[in-house]
Amino acid sequence: MTWSIVARDPKSGRFGIAVSTCAFAVGAICPWSRAGIGAISTQAHTNPMHGPLAMDLMTRGLPITEALAMTLAHDEGREIRQVHGVDAKGNTFAHTGANCVDWCGHLTGENVTVAGNMLAGPAVVADTLASYEAHNGLEFGDRLLTALEAGEAAGGDKRGKQSAALLIQGSEPYAEADIRIDDHPEPVTELRRLFGIYAGSRRAYMRTMGGIGDFAGIVDDAEREDFMAQKQDN
Repeated sequence: MTWSIVARDPKSGRFGIAVSTCAFAVGAICPWSRAGIGAISTQAHTNPMHGPLAMDLMTRGLPITEALAMTLAHDEGREIRQVHGVDAKGNTFAHTGANCVDWCGHLTGENVTVAGNMLAGPAVVADTLASYEAHNGLEFGDRLLTALEAGEAAGGDKRGKQSAALLIQGSEPYAEADIRIDDHPEPVTELRRLFGIYAGSRRAYMRTMGGIGDFAGIVDDAEREDFMAQKQDN
């Protein structure tokens, strides 16, 4: 797989992952997140087991540094893997195996990590991180996408384009947003278009759904429509 950004929004505690690749359906195997726990992307010669296993260890109280170090220690293919992420305390972890394909590498910042392999060059990762850090005034999802677009502009995956995904995990057990572009000639552009739809009515509708503090959510049609009208632009 190619490159991704994994971040924690310290203002809201939300986690987010944005990823793009030349391969099919990246959203099905790379991004992993759990409310209040952390977010992980596993790529290169992907072993999706790192995501759920590390999340279980983090749920039991381990920081991401220890959790992913443990899962990697049991993976005979760790030198062809790339795994990175952030936990609820803002700890970051990034591993680029010695046998990942150039260009490959990772960078970390405060509450954020970017990693990639088979890229056009180091500017893909560097520009993704620089964009994210420079746009801290943007809404979280928009900030992640803007960063991914910066990496794409720097050359992205040297093999081409096919799929992209955006995962945002809020405080509920289900994802706040889980948008996947599985097969498209311009997946990052299409991801931006669908995020625009989500940022309109869909995000407001999600706020009416049942959750931990209110199992049923808003069930009255008139009340729900009124709530959505108020929250549409917030």
